[in-house]
Amino acid sequence: MAYTDTPEKDTQIPTNLRLLLILEEVARRGVAVKPSDLIEALGLAKPTIHRLLQTAEAEGFLQRDLDGRSYGPGPRLRQLSVNTVSSEHLRTARLAILRGVADEIGETCNLAIPDREGMIYLDRVETKWPLRIQLPVGTQVPFHCTASGKMYLSTLRQNTLEGYLSARKLHPHTDQTLTDATALREEFKLITQRGYSTDDEEFMAGMAAVAVPVLDENNRLVATLAVHAPTQRRNLGSLTQCLDTLQNGARKLSGLLAP
Repeated sequence: MAYTDTPEKDTQIPTNLRLLLILEEVARRGVAVKPSDLIEALGLAKPTIHRLLQTAEAEGFLQRDLDGRSYGPGPRLRQLSVNTVSSEHLRTARLAILRGVADEIGETCNLAIPDREGMIYLDRVETKWPLRIQLPVGTQVPFHCTASGKMYLSTLRQNTLEGYLSARKLHPHTDQTLTDATALREEFKLITQRGYSTDDEEFMAGMAAVAVPVLDENNRLVATLAVHAPTQRRNLGSLTQCLDTLQNGARKLSGLLAP
């Protein structure tokens, strides 16, 4: 339903729809949103917007950004998004694509989504080889030393990325882990240029991985598609030869997100 931008718009939008429209607008923008942005976008009165934002924050659907004035998705809205993309009919199609990629490459493939503290494995198809690395669905892995996590970090706005890099000391999981902010910035530039990210035994000794982005209709990263394998069987160079298969799979997964 469309609503015209008139002074009476506040009364035109049904009361029980207003909060949903705010959540939709915050999710659509993909960045922290100021109340003034919502007033302009939805045409609701300033007191109405502030009251609804307070309710959404109190209930955990939205949370304040670092500036104390803007709002982004809260834990309940993020969980709602996970539950939505995990619905049975979507997951059936998603797993079919994931299985096709894993079968063609011959190694474990996974689909991961960003959370507040790291990447969460949403779906996974295991290799048929007996030698495999066990990282089951629901596992959370760090941003800074995994192929999926670095892919996500490379898409962040500059100020958001700097906030992450300066927030705390990054833990070295192996001797190969990049923990220096300058080195990571250069890595993210390279990822942006070439369109994929790698993990060369940075998260786990003896494991290599390659990840590509799964994008929505606004060209924003919503998930990553990755392959990983023990280096005893496939080194990083070998896995990067599978990029065409990964990117084709990512395009098919993006197609499932189309409205």
